[in-house]
Amino acid sequence: MSESNRQWILKKRPEGAVRDSDIVLETGAIPKPAEGEIVIRTLWLSLDPANRAWMNETPTYMDPVPVGGPMYGLAMGEVVESASDRFSLGDRVVGLGRWAEYAAVPADAFQPLPDMPGIPGRDVFGVFYLVGPTAYFGIHDICEPRAGETVVVSGAAGAVGSIAGQLAKAAGARVIGIAGGEQKCGWVTDNYGIDGAIDYKNEDVGERLDALCPEGVDCFFDNVGGSILDEVLGRMNNFGRVAQCGAISMYNADAPQPGPYNYLNIVVRRIKIQGFIVLDHIDRYPEAYEHMAGLRSQGKLNWKLEEDEGIESLLSAFRKLFSGENAGKMMVRVAA
Repeated sequence: MSESNRQWILKKRPEGAVRDSDIVLETGAIPKPAEGEIVIRTLWLSLDPANRAWMNETPTYMDPVPVGGPMYGLAMGEVVESASDRFSLGDRVVGLGRWAEYAAVPADAFQPLPDMPGIPGRDVFGVFYLVGPTAYFGIHDICEPRAGETVVVSGAAGAVGSIAGQLAKAAGARVIGIAGGEQKCGWVTDNYGIDGAIDYKNEDVGERLDALCPEGVDCFFDNVGGSILDEVLGRMNNFGRVAQCGAISMYNADAPQPGPYNYLNIVVRRIKIQGFIVLDHIDRYPEAYEHMAGLRSQGKLNWKLEEDEGIESLLSAFRKLFSGENAGKMMVRVAA
């Protein structure tokens, strides 16, 4: 066990894109657990667009990261010290950790790494722990696609979007994905079996929606917000459903963004739009795991994990989420 601990400290609230001076890697002592806490040695960290929202002063579904404190992040780790009867030394756990090699965290904020026979722990953490349930509940509880309907997924080459598209396809829907770049669009159709893809970086999204969805859109799983949400709203069918999972196009904005111009279509087309947080469904995670494992065994569910190495690579890896350099689930391996 190391005698020191490297962790990323939030020095100030970012304005726009995160700069090197906003969050800094520092070295300190390994923390000791207070009553009810565990100390984890971080093995893997998940990088997610939500990390950027947590840096802001405005609370989201959780309190912001305090200035001067370590950055939050979803973590898979090994318990190295415990002041809780929930976990013992050596247990593999997942939960809201820190961008750190070691972290003292509340034991009740963690759960055992799910046991998924035949699936490596890295994949269980990267895909099944939160990404998969996010896609599952957005598709099955909100979009509720029916056979023959048209589903559009934004961020379709990303972690959640790629799973959401395949779940909709497995439900019998016709699925169109929106992604950035020819390579990602090819991956969406060739590896995830999606019916068509729109390259928002090089194509007119509205024109391509008209071409690929001539009978309109029944369901939209949105990870992006902004102008893409607006284009899809303008093409929704009566009683369409929108699962609002995220709005990555707005997370780095330094001023309020205009709302969708096609807002009135919500009334005209009687569209249901529902935002959701996967943590609201934590008691139903096993349902999502079982469904996904079943599809995987049938060859109907694929995923891509992209990993960087070392705690020092976290910030550069995180920026890939916003530059579009990553494909699939972005992770950092902190320790072997």
